[in-house]
Amino acid sequence: MRTTGAPGGIRARLRSDRGQLIVEFTGMVPIILVTLVLLWQAVLVGYTFTLASGAADEGVRKAVAAGAWGRTAQCEDAVHERLPGAWEGSADIRCPASDTDDVVTVKVTLKAPALFPGFADLPIPVEATAGAAAEGK
Repeated sequence: MRTTGAPGGIRARLRSDRGQLIVEFTGMVPIILVTLVLLWQAVLVGYTFTLASGAADEGVRKAVAAGAWGRTAQCEDAVHERLPGAWEGSADIRCPASDTDDVVTVKVTLKAPALFPGFADLPIPVEATAGAAAEGK
């Protein structure tokens, strides 16, 4: 015959695994969240690389197509059109300084955003350079 509150019943409850999953999951939540934040940040840095190289390619394409007249203006317009607004504010664009160069080189440097584009920038500069032979000389 078993009575309630007997010492054997309490020991049996203390040794059971009931609720262990909740305790372990609660302990893992911060690690899971930090991992997700780091993965998201890595995606943003990779996307910034993609944006910088695409903008540099577009800038050099427009500059070469402009011929010897107005390369710099065409290049800067093309780069600004290609960049989304959140990245455009941190863009450092180096278009051809002269219209007489044999090779047109465009350099675009962007800062990778922290967690949310347009909110804050990390001190990670992402640089892309593109070049092409000048035409129309």
